[in-house]
Amino acid sequence: MNSPDRAALDHAQAALDYAKAAPDTRNMMTPPVFASAREERLHRKQRLAAAFRLFSKFGFDEGVAGHITARDPEFPDTFWVNPFGVHFSQVCVSNLIRCDHHGEVVEGRHPVNRAAFAIHSNVHQARPDAHAAAHSHSTWGRTWSTLGRLLDPITQDVCAFYNDHALYDDFGGVVVDLEEGARVARSLGRCKAVILQNHGLLTVGQTVDEAAWWYITMERSCQVQLSAEAASARTGAAPRLIRAESARQAFELIGTPNAGWFQFQPLFARIVKEQPDLLD
Repeated sequence: MNSPDRAALDHAQAALDYAKAAPDTRNMMTPPVFASAREERLHRKQRLAAAFRLFSKFGFDEGVAGHITARDPEFPDTFWVNPFGVHFSQVCVSNLIRCDHHGEVVEGRHPVNRAAFAIHSNVHQARPDAHAAAHSHSTWGRTWSTLGRLLDPITQDVCAFYNDHALYDDFGGVVVDLEEGARVARSLGRCKAVILQNHGLLTVGQTVDEAAWWYITMERSCQVQLSAEAASARTGAAPRLIRAESARQAFELIGTPNAGWFQFQPLFARIVKEQPDLLD
């Protein structure tokens, strides 16, 4: 056998060996399935801690305001949340607390933010499919919320929210009672996000990953639309809307739960590499 044939055969064998050894990537675009509630709990808490670190990194914090929750897989009437008064940049797996729908901390050493309890307990009860919810007082979301408007389909990214976000236009002060939280949950309905007028953004998801990603990309979409409308005021050229059929097509690709989950995976890998103590 001449050398070119040998080289081709060696290449083919190497490719076959790689195919046998390489992980099966067919299921890498869907959330993992766990053998036990204990394993799933740890996974959700790790994702939750990572989401807080990312929110801090992106500047989504404002004092003690803001919270992300994850439903407990074994005790679904309780949820994990950040400890009140601990900065997002210092949240880790070990200091997360578990709270019930009565506002009682059932696991952990810190108190719970009353607003987190009032809003998230209602959202989790109204939406059994929403295993996670995210809310913070980020700059662009707060700014956009003052206009009392839904986002327009002006970019591909914002089409993730096309006909899938709502407006809560009845700001009643700081959310500290269950009835206000119930009204927020009713406004959210079956959507993945709600704009809380004069307050900010709230997103939900079947996974922590999904809820966190929707928040991140919605915040950026608020920034883009505000920037586009500011440019429009200067130039007189209004932002052009994406056609309805094109917006729907984009939504079906980038607005699904799996798409939201998958978009978060590179961010999770990045923050764990940069701040591995979040897993403590």
